[in-house]
Amino acid sequence: MGDSEPFDALMAMLDPPMVVVTAAVGGERGGCLVGFHAQSSIDPGRYTVWLSKANHTYRLALRATHLVIHFLGADEAALAARFGTLTGDEVDKFADLAVRAGPGGAPELLTHPHRVVLRRVALLDEGGDHVCVVTEPVAVHSTGRLAPLRLSAVAHLHPGHAAAERPHPVTERADPPGPR
Repeated sequence: MGDSEPFDALMAMLDPPMVVVTAAVGGERGGCLVGFHAQSSIDPGRYTVWLSKANHTYRLALRATHLVIHFLGADEAALAARFGTLTGDEVDKFADLAVRAGPGGAPELLTHPHRVVLRRVALLDEGGDHVCVVTEPVAVHSTGRLAPLRLSAVAHLHPGHAAAERPHPVTERADPPGPR
């Protein structure tokens, strides 16, 4: 797609729910605020999340066997700010939070009412600035109803890593098939 303006305009009209994704490997843990995520299969159940190549959590998720998706409620802007504006390269985002190591060591935020523990089943790096991680649910915790925190409520936050920190070219792309 040559001109991204119509695509960008359409995407700006959407208001996706926000989640915090956590991962751990070898005693190192990380977490980040994510807006790119979705259920991606019914049978078998699959959930997909796209992680920015610029952040610490992405580097952990490449080696982690499990992730935890924490679905944020509309009243959890402070948690979104913590995981969306700080970088795990410099601070422990989990400090002062009730956390336990779940399957594969993935950090579960215990006071968080809506979360899914996921086992990583596939990774897709098609050359963009995010990597697609396909997972299967292994445990679900949910209490009560969820009114999700939306992108519009956190759009003012400045990420811990700027988009310019992503590798460029991000990844070599395969030649596209035939003329478009």
